Amino acid sequence: MASKFQNRLVGTIILVSIGVIVLPDILDGQKTHYKEEIASIPIKPELDSDVETFEVLAPEDDSAALPPSPVEVVVEDSAPQVEQDEVVVAVKEVPERNQYQESAWIIQLMALKNADNAANVVKDLQKRGYQAHTKLENGFTRVIIGPDVSKNKLERQISELEKITGSKGRLLKFKPLNP
Repeated sequence: MASKFQNRLVGTIILVSIGVIVLPDILDGQKTHYKEEIASIPIKPELDSDVETFEVLAPEDDSAALPPSPVEVVVEDSAPQVEQDEVVVAVKEVPERNQYQESAWIIQLMALKNADNAANVVKDLQKRGYQAHTKLENGFTRVIIGPDVSKNKLERQISELEKITGSKGRLLKFKPLNP
């Protein structure tokens, strides 16, 4: 036979579980349900005829409206004509002109044998806001500032860098393929 304590304990557990399950539903009130609006894709409209017809226009000579390109087109009228509509076109390649070639500059600040020392100098210069890099060349690690397109800006930086590092740098042209 069960004791009064056990009966009360079981009763309390049943009441608490009913409260945990039922009370949230009662206290939530009206629940709102959201329904997504679905738009259907319209069916393809039927056409009056089975095949659409398009009017073919004659080509217009609009060479003035063409954008400039690195290829020049030369039309030769002296070529023998096989048919009346055929025109012989010769294409002449124009070499690419890069306006920015060799317009950037760098400062070669120093060349050190110890790569760790060069890395420390670069870290210090980068903390001070300079665009510093290292380049390994012939057993030396070169400390380089730049590249920059403003030669005057780099010339001013040479004197600042001399005060910071005690080394007078050299201003050199930046070659992108062999920096």
